[in-house]
Amino acid sequence: MLSIVPYEPIYAQKFKELNIAWISEYFIVEDKDKELLENCESSIIHKGGYIFIGLWDNEPVGCFALIKISEGNFELGKMAVHKLHHGHKIGQKLLTYAIDYAKSKNWKKIELYSNTKLDTALHIYKKFGFKEVQLEKSTIYLRSDIKMELTL
Repeated sequence: MLSIVPYEPIYAQKFKELNIAWISEYFIVEDKDKELLENCESSIIHKGGYIFIGLWDNEPVGCFALIKISEGNFELGKMAVHKLHHGHKIGQKLLTYAIDYAKSKNWKKIELYSNTKLDTALHIYKKFGFKEVQLEKSTIYLRSDIKMELTL
């Protein structure tokens, strides 16, 4: 059974490991990844963002961050699910939680950056109402070739 809990320092290493695992499987770990993952409290939480951890039988198996861009506008990032737990709809449950959390805070928008290689993720984002929008000329990640937004 999955439970989703707010970040605590005891989850810092697992947050980093979950993300490094999926990023390095498909892409290269970039400087911005390192900045966010190695110092997640100072780079995300202390800047007004949030991190949540998905626990399966009290074991961290998934995560995501809501990174503050501006008032009421957050980036959904650093979403990961351990490979051994794929197929349990954990990513969809994390995404539902993120959207519900944003709505409870009366945010205006959630945006995300992804890559068109990640068919399953893009399918899920579209299913949840995210729409493709214009990608900026320079993005913070080299791997980003698609930007999506969900207006709340």
